[in-house]
Amino acid sequence: MPTNPSLNEKLKNFVKENSVVNVGSLGTVLVLSRKIRTTGLPFDLEKLLTPGGGQVAGLNGSSINKILQEYNVSHQVGTESGRTSRGTPALAKAYVTFLHEIHASTPIAKDAAHEIEAWWIARFVEYFNSTPFKLNFDASRTFVSIFQNLLDQALDRQRKSPGRTYAGTVLQHLIGAALELSLPGVKIGHNGASVADAVSSRSGDFVISNAILHCTTAPSEALMKKCLSNLQASSQPIILTIPKMVGTAEGLAENIGIADRVEIIDALQYLSTKLYEKSLLVDVDRRTAMARLISKYNEIIQHHEAEQSLRIAFD
Repeated sequence: MPTNPSLNEKLKNFVKENSVVNVGSLGTVLVLSRKIRTTGLPFDLEKLLTPGGGQVAGLNGSSINKILQEYNVSHQVGTESGRTSRGTPALAKAYVTFLHEIHASTPIAKDAAHEIEAWWIARFVEYFNSTPFKLNFDASRTFVSIFQNLLDQALDRQRKSPGRTYAGTVLQHLIGAALELSLPGVKIGHNGASVADAVSSRSGDFVISNAILHCTTAPSEALMKKCLSNLQASSQPIILTIPKMVGTAEGLAENIGIADRVEIIDALQYLSTKLYEKSLLVDVDRRTAMARLISKYNEIIQHHEAEQSLRIAFD
């Protein structure tokens, strides 16, 4: 974000007024931001378009990707992103005019030009992260492998957005959805990703009667201390974690002497079991059982998460 709050607001307004919301428009302003960062302002409008005026000079997928790579953004745009659409020249002129107007009142120095470019990079990252996760149902695959693919997508997005915990959030809300479906008469409390029980005063992610469920992709000593507090309050802690972290959780529990007092369960097996219960007991096929779970998950995301890119598109 530009250190100048006024400039930040002006950039936001430009996005709204000019519908800079897709790869093509974002790529246009990013490439122009790089040109202006290099040449400075004012920018020679004669150099804005190629001869004939039909193309923005220097705008192509390769140039966009090169800038993204400099900022360690691993997502890449396709070559079609460099194709100039009918509205691209108009957007390019509007953007340069917009920067000229700012420069006329408050000169945009090199540092500010770099901040502007970085601001557009952040918009690209938001765009890449705005699409929902995808679940392509394949009847020949196990439920566990389908859930693992979802978590792999979340982990991939997480690596590209340091500081975010997409995988843990997806796991938590899938568990929440399974609880909603398997316990229709019980009120299930849901919390957004910003309210992690391990770092808050909450006793766990879900409290059901005397049981307290903790959903995590990375069991920690802090979580074990939370479980110990649960036990001291005469509650039963249950840890649901990804397969490869079950052993880690068991070791941590043993370290503080609660190995035989806390349940540690493979979360993906738990989810799969719940789906099989539904498909066997309610007489629905596997696809329908999965569709119901994802529908409930998306409902939870809609009501409890600000970041709607956590939704899952079911195919």
